[in-house]
Amino acid sequence: MTISVPPVRRVVAWAAWDWGGAAFNAVITTFVFTVYLTSDLFVDPALPAGSAAFRGAKADLSTRLGLWLAVAGLVVAVLAPVLGQRSDATGRRRRPLAIGTAVVVVAMLAMTLVRPTPSAFLAGVLLVAVGTIAYEVATVHYNAMLPAVSTPRSIGRISAVGWAAGYLGGIVLLLLLYVTLIPQGPQLLHLPQADGLGVRLCALVCAVWAAVFAVPVLLAVPDERPAADLPRRGILSAYRKLGADVAHLWRTDRPLLGFLVASAVFRDGLTGVFTFGAVIASTVFGFGFGQVLIFGVAANVVAGASTLVSGRFDDRFGPKAVIVTALTGLVITGLAVFLARGAGQGAFWICGLLLCVFVGPAQSASRSLLARLAPPQRQGELFGLYATTGRVATFLAPALFAAFTGLAGDQAYGVLGIVAVLAAGLLLLLPIRTRAAVRA
Repeated sequence: MTISVPPVRRVVAWAAWDWGGAAFNAVITTFVFTVYLTSDLFVDPALPAGSAAFRGAKADLSTRLGLWLAVAGLVVAVLAPVLGQRSDATGRRRRPLAIGTAVVVVAMLAMTLVRPTPSAFLAGVLLVAVGTIAYEVATVHYNAMLPAVSTPRSIGRISAVGWAAGYLGGIVLLLLLYVTLIPQGPQLLHLPQADGLGVRLCALVCAVWAAVFAVPVLLAVPDERPAADLPRRGILSAYRKLGADVAHLWRTDRPLLGFLVASAVFRDGLTGVFTFGAVIASTVFGFGFGQVLIFGVAANVVAGASTLVSGRFDDRFGPKAVIVTALTGLVITGLAVFLARGAGQGAFWICGLLLCVFVGPAQSASRSLLARLAPPQRQGELFGLYATTGRVATFLAPALFAAFTGLAGDQAYGVLGIVAVLAAGLLLLLPIRTRAAVRA
């Protein structure tokens, strides 16, 4: 049963899901659990520490993690447009959002059983992959709710509120875990750290966190009426329609199609900034695990604040202007990180936080622009296509990061790979005319 609530409370309820999602994004996939999985704890203890075989085995952990996440991305690419079409036809957003969130929560609960042994690595990485699939599918329906909690004049600010809530939720949760459970932190609870207990309990806290903050949106944001002219389709029929829709966009709305392509590229670059930021901090600038987490908190503070501010610029000047400005700033600052590779940790703090100034606004304005361009009766379908095109390009940043690193034999050069992806997305976006297609 839906509770009738004022618009402001509805926005808060919607943004709470992003706040809760930080448990999976910031803790599980970025700063804690994947770092745990690729640590020395999962390398065969029979291998001499520091030996070539040991280093090779540890590198293999990262490769296997990347492979399974690529598989997860492929699954999302297959599922997202079909599920988006079905939600448009039925008008139901809350049920698939609830199911996706529940799967993420269960996956995080299961992570508490992943002990630090080589035999447990596969189970751990599979849980991350399953959680990633469920989270991305849930996000399709969450994003499609944006027009229901905003107006054409406020959609940029509301989108920014959601992104900022995610960043701020990450700040609070990372700080909470850092002072209580994270190894190398103050560990105020004084729990034993044997068998990776601290990290495994972090997964438990994350599961509870995500579940609690998912409740408001399920109660406060109503489903829409089913679209009268959109029939429910099976899988094959949905993909035939997807192909027809792409062809139709090519003939009738190339700005929207062009944006989907450009955003697929630059969003992968944005993901690469956070995915490999911790790697660069630790391997190139010498950050310890605790320092990486503190930087993560600071990064979320900066990104959250800049995203909130950017929402007003989005509504005043348009989302494309915000995206172009942010991507230009990211390219320049990314080059600065590379040039500062021998300048010490202070240089990374400055350049890394400058990167975070631009990441959030680009993400928020990208969602805002699609919500403005998409017809109301096709929000779920087009956000599903948005997720699909984004997943099609997910190999770009990891591949170029690895290519630049391998060719140079130095991980600092991987930054140039990420910069190249961001620059390519910017160049693809620049010629696209979006203002005339955006509803006033």
